[in-house]
Amino acid sequence: MTDMTPIPPARGCGDAPVLKQRGQREVFCGLTGIIWLHRKMQDAFFLVVGSRTCAHLLQSAAGVMIFAEPRFGTAIMEETDLAGMADAQEEIDREVGRLLARRPDIRQLFLVGSCPSEVIKIDLSRAAERLSQIHAPHVRVLNYSGSGIETTFTEGEDACLASMVPVLAHTDARQLMLVGALPDVVEDQALSLLAAMGIENVQVLPARRRSDTLAAGPNTVFAVMQPFLGDTTAALERRGARHIAAPFPFGDEGTTAWLAAIATEFGVDAETFARVTDAPRARARKAIAAAAETLDGKSVFFFPDSQLEIPLARFLTRECGMQALEVGTPFLHRQLVGPDLALLAEGPVISEGQDVDLQLDRARAARPDISVCGLGLANPLEGEGLTTKWAIELVFTPVHFYEQAGDLAALFARPLRRRALLAKGAAA
Repeated sequence: MTDMTPIPPARGCGDAPVLKQRGQREVFCGLTGIIWLHRKMQDAFFLVVGSRTCAHLLQSAAGVMIFAEPRFGTAIMEETDLAGMADAQEEIDREVGRLLARRPDIRQLFLVGSCPSEVIKIDLSRAAERLSQIHAPHVRVLNYSGSGIETTFTEGEDACLASMVPVLAHTDARQLMLVGALPDVVEDQALSLLAAMGIENVQVLPARRRSDTLAAGPNTVFAVMQPFLGDTTAALERRGARHIAAPFPFGDEGTTAWLAAIATEFGVDAETFARVTDAPRARARKAIAAAAETLDGKSVFFFPDSQLEIPLARFLTRECGMQALEVGTPFLHRQLVGPDLALLAEGPVISEGQDVDLQLDRARAARPDISVCGLGLANPLEGEGLTTKWAIELVFTPVHFYEQAGDLAALFARPLRRRALLAKGAAA
């Protein structure tokens, strides 16, 4: 097919120096990922082995109403557990037994580690292995860590999906796997575009139900839909699958390049590719242009939070006319974000990790038009007169692919428009 690779800038950030800092960080823990994962996997349950603080975090983040029955919960660690006066494995067995007796619809159970359970060294992998044998074949039990110790909140999804890869069935079939949890409507859009190109043997990890049997093998190629899935990528490669490198599907350019990389892999001709993508591309460009009127010429500063920062900076600078001052990310997976880095024009500071006080000093000195940061920093920065965008909103909101491109741009335009209206009202 015709080469649809975006034209890179004269000097990109692929080889730019990276400012690496280690210090106090401002991020949510990996337990937060349960909020979107439990909605995606419709027959799964996430049982956190943790404290009351863990339970309160999940309840607050999910906004669960008292009459709702979500597919997650917390096995509360009491003082006797923390003091080693109770057998943790027996306690877990009992709580899991009660849960499965009450919820026969559960087909997958994830035991999720937390800071407290990791500090006192509860072996959840041993528990998952034992419980899988007890409750097979109706329930498969897996485990992963959602602890906030040295992790960020999106790494909860990465750990969850990586835990699923070793139990995937084996296949020698030629197939495509899309990796990453997206809202069903967005996932359906991607599958529809691929099907229209004639690419039909497509699986999605995670599947919506355990009955949607997934498999991997040496003839599996996979495209990643989220830039924070480094461990899942490595796990799939250990199964013999091959990664298709591409910019992430944010905006018109990113979505087209992502689809083009898959189309090239499967031999889709240029005419078919254009027929499938021309109309949604035009809609995306029109929607982006409406928000770009506000964003053009404005500066943006990314604090490290979700690991979406590099692809978003590429989108905002190349498609919305913004200037990136600093692009901070918790961890820089070059295998995943390398194509986006190459398209990001030289200029911004690229930083990995965080020393929050030092980064706050840089942001105050730069005075960006908008700062993308976590909730803990947003209010203080707003109080200092800096416009902010909550990074976590970019994870919870549908922002991938063509039909969401305008919504993605609008997420950044709205705070600037609000600031302008407030300033106009104050001056009146």
